[in-house]
Amino acid sequence: MVDNYSINPCYVGRLPVQLAAMNMTHINVHLVAIEAAVTLKKDHIYQAAMLDPHTAAELSIDDIRAMVDELIAVHGNWLPKYK
Repeated sequence: MVDNYSINPCYVGRLPVQLAAMNMTHINVHLVAIEAAVTLKKDHIYQAAMLDPHTAAELSIDDIRAMVDELIAVHGNWLPKYK
């Protein structure tokens, strides 16, 4: 809950396994992206994009790699230099 003073988390108990699995699909993408940021390995950026369910449903592996390369080219000034 959020009020005028702070953010207060609410505990609702264990998630049903189906909902937890759906959340993990997205959490795994974030974990691989974090790994990319920590290790500075460009392959991890590609892997994170390939794990994203929507991206994987719409694009081929080659298209995902090309998209990531284009994003890095456009936003590269904001990123560390990846290996």
